[in-house]
Amino acid sequence: MRNIQNIFFRRQIILFVFGMLFLLSSIVKAQQDTLQLSLDAILSRMDTSYPALLQYNEQIKAIDARAQGAKSWMPPTLSVGADRFGYQPMMWREEGPMNQAGIMISAEQMIPNSKKLDANSSYIQSQGLTLKYDSAWIKNNLRARVRLYYYQRFIAERKLAILKESESLLDMLIATAEARYAVNQSDLSTIFKAKARRTELTNMEAMFNAQIAEGSIGLNTLMNRSVNSPFTIDTMIVLRNFSDSVSFENILNRSDLLAVDAQIYSMRQEQNYMKTSLKPDFGIRATHMQMFGMPNQFSVMGMMVIPIAPWSSGMYKSEVRALDFQIQAMQFEKESMQLMANQMASEKLVMLRYEKEQLNNYNTLIIPAYQDNYEAAFLAYRENTGNFFVLLDAWDMLLMKKMEAVNQLYKVLIPQTQYEYEIEK
Repeated sequence: MRNIQNIFFRRQIILFVFGMLFLLSSIVKAQQDTLQLSLDAILSRMDTSYPALLQYNEQIKAIDARAQGAKSWMPPTLSVGADRFGYQPMMWREEGPMNQAGIMISAEQMIPNSKKLDANSSYIQSQGLTLKYDSAWIKNNLRARVRLYYYQRFIAERKLAILKESESLLDMLIATAEARYAVNQSDLSTIFKAKARRTELTNMEAMFNAQIAEGSIGLNTLMNRSVNSPFTIDTMIVLRNFSDSVSFENILNRSDLLAVDAQIYSMRQEQNYMKTSLKPDFGIRATHMQMFGMPNQFSVMGMMVIPIAPWSSGMYKSEVRALDFQIQAMQFEKESMQLMANQMASEKLVMLRYEKEQLNNYNTLIIPAYQDNYEAAFLAYRENTGNFFVLLDAWDMLLMKKMEAVNQLYKVLIPQTQYEYEIEK
């Protein structure tokens, strides 16, 4: 009986070992299957998969296709009908000039002015240039959103790592304090306070996990992936260094300003097209008459459209003048946009400079000072010259300042993102 129990026990151990190995291999495989994406990789995926950008690409293709057909002629017109038939049917069979009845076949083709066709094609093509810059500016907006979501998740993960480290440290301090309480070397109320503080960290952890989830959903959406698709991000971010002043040349090369230039160019092309509307068009008509009582006849006629007639040219001339006013208005709009862009970029650059200065103070002065304070309190507590309340307060202050430093890092990343948006980096 004992041998049967031993065999059964060994089988259970073997099954447990194999089960654990299978579980570990599944975990390792899941970790390997999880994508690790850098900020540049996410931006690249967004550029090639976000529907709004693909929409602009198709619209540009549509304009190119339309421009290819802009130089086409109007289709020819073919007419067939009875001509000069008398109301007395007996006359249809008579011979002589009195019977002018016959079947008329007519073909007509309008020949448009070549300069008008060229101007129309150029006008349509110019609209594609505007869409190109509009697409680039939309991409700049989306890239700023990617950076903000990425930094949100990065900051939350950084805070979560600090929280986990502080939790482990606090657990060790609580265990030490409870051991000392057994020999009357620690205060029970302070131990309860430490345990209460430990439970508060659970809420902070849930908040950080929520921020990570929000950032992941935003990034997956911008990459056109399922919102719950898992991925990891880089654990390091390098802050960018910019010049002390805004380059006005960078402002002038922004896509939204270039889009205004493209709109002005398109309006000038439209104006040129309207001017060609005053040029004449030509046409030709050929007619064949299959006569019943007379020899067959034909006619060939040339036609010319005269748009410069006073009663028709006013519409084209007024449209050309109106486009002059619209172009001037667009010039003023561009100047206003340049001034506003320069102001916003300068503000973000100044804000970035001072936020980085505060971050540097946290890393070089504030955090080391509170770290020294904690280490001194811990040393005193270990040597029985300090109390647990002071040590707990030092731990709490160090955690708070570390969190503030990470918040300050986020305050640096926000204006950095905004400045990159303003100069369309």
